Amino acid sequence: MTDTISTSAADATEPLVRDATPAAATGKPHIEEPVAYDAILLASFGGPEGQDDVIPFLRNVTRGRGIPEERLEEVAHHYRHFGGVSPINDQNRELKAALEAELERRGIDLPVLWGNRNWDPYLRDAVLEAKERGFTKLIAIATSAYSSFSSCRQYREDFWIALEETNLHGEIQIDKVRQFFDHPGFVTPFVDGVRDAYRQLATDRPDIDLASEVEVLFTTHSIPSADARKSGPAERGFGEGGAYQAQHLAVAEVVMESAKREAGIDVDVPWKLVFQSRSGPPSVPWLEPDINDAMDELPAAGRKAVVIVPLGFVSDHMEVMWDLDNEAMETADELSLLAIRVPTPGVHRDYVSGLIDLVLERRDGVPADSRPSVTALGPWYDVCRPGCCENARLGFKPAAAGLVP
Repeated sequence: MTDTISTSAADATEPLVRDATPAAATGKPHIEEPVAYDAILLASFGGPEGQDDVIPFLRNVTRGRGIPEERLEEVAHHYRHFGGVSPINDQNRELKAALEAELERRGIDLPVLWGNRNWDPYLRDAVLEAKERGFTKLIAIATSAYSSFSSCRQYREDFWIALEETNLHGEIQIDKVRQFFDHPGFVTPFVDGVRDAYRQLATDRPDIDLASEVEVLFTTHSIPSADARKSGPAERGFGEGGAYQAQHLAVAEVVMESAKREAGIDVDVPWKLVFQSRSGPPSVPWLEPDINDAMDELPAAGRKAVVIVPLGFVSDHMEVMWDLDNEAMETADELSLLAIRVPTPGVHRDYVSGLIDLVLERRDGVPADSRPSVTALGPWYDVCRPGCCENARLGFKPAAAGLVP
């Protein structure tokens, strides 16, 4: 991977990497110098926990985008269907507890703080807690595995905002673990899920032909096509879909081959990368095809069953429960397709252990060539590169844990 730092960043009077530890402030792609972190910052999206929270939460999510109230009400009914409660906060509580248990099992003294971008507890609350407890060096884990504005850079911008709101610039430093799309701890739960889906099909439908009558759909959150093009460093040359699409495709290939091998299957099963949960005006191009449109085409291709793999998601939050377990399953039923939805990592033992391994990479300064990565794209960068994952509509804002554009 390139170790190039842009001239504009290198000549700037501001630091190469804002609010970073001295090791990360060098701007190197991989930090191979040990850092004595005080705590882990678990950073997530957040979600409402009651009917009165729904619209204020959606206003937080869409702030600055000019989304009309009537559109927010359309989205609100997804949450209201579940009593106004998003499952994501409880999932993060479970993940935090699982991380703490794994740390205790390994004898590692690192407290876990938790903060959300869009709902209580907010990132600023976690930063204030760090201050109160005397923590000055935090290593962040964002609950998003891939590279794009919304799944990486926006978290880094919100770290900077949290430090700004608490007036703690210069007092608290925040580094961030690498995007973990191809870390085995994240990938293994999906391999397990697809392998188990094959076995379930063999049990429930022994007559079905995996090579011609089953399709595996790997699904992830759609993003604007312009943002996709800007995901990842431009010099990597990922093309129209950027690093975001390239990473998903690379991981899907690994999952298919690994699940096939573990299930003892000697045929190739058809698969495709699809997208879901798009928002915004129809005039703005987003990544396609939508999962429901892709499913519409399956019967004509002779498919009788579909395996849905939520490859872009770490837990069963609202986009999984509504868009997949509700809408996509309804589509499958209308098309008379047998549908199996693979679990997300959640608190899978390998996922939890893998997140701790990512923290220890940074704590111990593990050399890049000794870090696990199941695709040729990784291991990904510890410090985001100049110009990486720009918001195509709004441009760059100050952000932590990456080189200044």
